[in-house]
Amino acid sequence: MDRRAYMGAFTALFLATAAGAVAAKEEYPSKPVKIVVGFQAGGPTDVVARLLAKALQDELKGTFIVENKPGATSNIASEMVATAPADGYTLLLAAAPMTMNRFVYPKQKFDPLKSFVPISKVSSAPGVFAINPKLPIKNFKEFAAYAKASPGAVSYGTTGAGGTQHMATLRLEQLSGLKMLHVPYSGGSGVLNDLIAGVVDAAFMTSTGAMSNLEAGKVRPLAVAGPVRLPGIPDVPTFAELGLPGMVSDSWNALLAPAGTPQAIIDKLAAATVKATRSAEFKKILIPQGAVLIGNTPAEFKSELEAEVVHWTEQFKKIQIEK
Repeated sequence: MDRRAYMGAFTALFLATAAGAVAAKEEYPSKPVKIVVGFQAGGPTDVVARLLAKALQDELKGTFIVENKPGATSNIASEMVATAPADGYTLLLAAAPMTMNRFVYPKQKFDPLKSFVPISKVSSAPGVFAINPKLPIKNFKEFAAYAKASPGAVSYGTTGAGGTQHMATLRLEQLSGLKMLHVPYSGGSGVLNDLIAGVVDAAFMTSTGAMSNLEAGKVRPLAVAGPVRLPGIPDVPTFAELGLPGMVSDSWNALLAPAGTPQAIIDKLAAATVKATRSAEFKKILIPQGAVLIGNTPAEFKSELEAEVVHWTEQFKKIQIEK
């Protein structure tokens, strides 16, 4: 082969390879994408995950499947995604405990900042402190008196030690002088079901996913751990109104990918996620439940994660967590 023929063949091969690479990028997703959730089906994070999966499927013309891997306050799911191939086909729909877990599980196999690439924070929602309606209690003042009368006897459910609900209840105990019995679960639906059944007496519920039960009276909401009252339960005061302005609890959900995932895929997923949070479907389902729709950029979400890790580092210095 002479030099001209060789160069022609090399150029053709280079152009074909480049075209193939561009086509591969354009084809994402070319196979099913798994969105892993660290909590049970039916819980607040699962509700957001399934809404997002449908939105991404419609926007990106691919298949998006939600897979629930509950346990260890979402650590099982986080570790699964952190060690998955960085190809955009295994994603994590994370929740607030992600930035807390290393203080509870020091042997965890992932780092919330180094093991993932942030895509976008989808939503946040305030906690609602609720009780089993069979208790002879109508408001938070009565609950506080009831709990103080029998220290350690009143039980509360959470999605796990060191998680959002657990930290919120520990904060409530600090501010109000209460002492209650912690009962950890593997997901929000388990907490809700046992609260309704009276297996546990109280719990912080994430408004997303629990609002229908709060509205129906299956559990009795006593206070909202957010800045304003919620549309679905307008008669329930905020903790600030009750004289506990420091009692704030925010649960968020966000999409992340394993570290090393190509930027083109991250950008594509981020744009589709932001579009989803602006959609009528998201607004119709999540806003009435007290959720705030966010849809920020990867850079903005990264900055928030970094700040949150610093915040929890300081908070966990003050609190002893019992698993």
